[in-house]
Amino acid sequence: MTDATVGEDADGSSGRASYLIEGRRVRVSDLINAGLLPAGTRLTFRRRRSGEAHLAHVTEDGKIELSDGQQFSSPSAAAAEATGRGPLDGWTAWTLDDGTLLDAVRQTLLDTVAAQSSSDSTAADGSAARHAWLRDARKKADAGTPITLSVRDLLSWWGASRRGYQISWQIFDELANHGLTDVPNFSAVGLDDRITLIGPSVDTEDEEKETGQVATTESEAPPELVELTGAPRPTASDEDGDEEQPVQGQTIGNLPSALRGVEWVAPSASFEEAFTKMRLNGYSQLPVLNGPRNLQGAVTWESIALARYTDDKAPLSRAFVKAHAVSYTDHLIDVLPFLEQFGFVLVKDQTNQIAGIVTVADVAAEYGATARPFLLIGDLDRQLRRVISERLDLAEVIPLCDPDGLRKLASFDQLSYGDYQQVLSNQKQWDCLGWPLDRKAFAARLDELREVRNELMHFNDKDKAGDAAIPKLRNMIELLRAYGV
Repeated sequence: MTDATVGEDADGSSGRASYLIEGRRVRVSDLINAGLLPAGTRLTFRRRRSGEAHLAHVTEDGKIELSDGQQFSSPSAAAAEATGRGPLDGWTAWTLDDGTLLDAVRQTLLDTVAAQSSSDSTAADGSAARHAWLRDARKKADAGTPITLSVRDLLSWWGASRRGYQISWQIFDELANHGLTDVPNFSAVGLDDRITLIGPSVDTEDEEKETGQVATTESEAPPELVELTGAPRPTASDEDGDEEQPVQGQTIGNLPSALRGVEWVAPSASFEEAFTKMRLNGYSQLPVLNGPRNLQGAVTWESIALARYTDDKAPLSRAFVKAHAVSYTDHLIDVLPFLEQFGFVLVKDQTNQIAGIVTVADVAAEYGATARPFLLIGDLDRQLRRVISERLDLAEVIPLCDPDGLRKLASFDQLSYGDYQQVLSNQKQWDCLGWPLDRKAFAARLDELREVRNELMHFNDKDKAGDAAIPKLRNMIELLRAYGV
């Protein structure tokens, strides 16, 4: 196999290397196209203890065909169907006749692609360095010493500071290409929360029968580490239905307090202990736990007052009230009814332990922070429309925004943000404003705010893209108010 084979698209153009490393998951068909896995190759999935063997072969179109004729584009789906069990990591389940794992062939492809990227002087995106880092992460995961890092640090390897839709997919797919899983799911927790990169799951058919426990990973991560990974739900775009995807939308785990720890008391605690912990931490409620995973209820200032009012010698148990626990991966919108009912919820982490508490005040602050940039964007739109409608001639503006007349513009109210940019970037219209400002710098800032506006309006970023832009939005609005009179 030559570098050209890997580095060329179907039309002979270069760029496939970058696409494979950053665009999506590696498929069996990619291995065939690169000359690493000939069509017709026999694959074997041998169960570790029973020795039971399942046979398959690779088809010309990149499918894995089982002995009964069923075909799958996903190795994991093929392994699950062959055994009647799952989930299984098919990349580390299927082997070639010489014992080579299908995953090893995938890594050879990635290594070749990364080498090309490294030798390409135009590749300045750090993909080769990231590949080396991911390889090292996989090596450590397989050795039982997985890497742990913050979500913020993980994003930095992709040159990102926020989890937009595109970058989340890229990270998720590149981790998968290296057989890595993030625990907890990086898209379902806060930016400063820490995650662990674990390796592929192990087929433990026989251990499962004997002990009743589900297998973990090749690095033998403890069961509690993978009991609840947060994951990744099936994606409808995959024909085999076993591929995973990053958690989309705002989760309860994205809130700062969700996984930051929680003070609690045991069922046998005294009023004095509960009172002291609540006062020291400024809490209005305190969970009652019989161990880190066993939620018994909670005590609140109100429940304590009622219990003591009824009987000043009553034990703390008389002040227990119901409490509700949710998973850190639960969508925030789905948790709102429980917050309305209880005033707070306890949050379970990936090991099912109670790891934090979220109150109505936390959610109000979150929604307030989310709404702020939307309000400023609305104000910016109004200010831009006001300036253009009051200072410029509609007859001159319409040809700039609708040169072909297809939109049939008839008023300033029909203009969009893109129209504002078009008008204010025009030298003649800019001169009509008579502002002592630089048109190019002004237009560049408008375009920057357009990107922020698009991210917000399409909800593409769960880390509130508008946060960093709030000062810029405010400055632009103030400038328009000052000069637009």
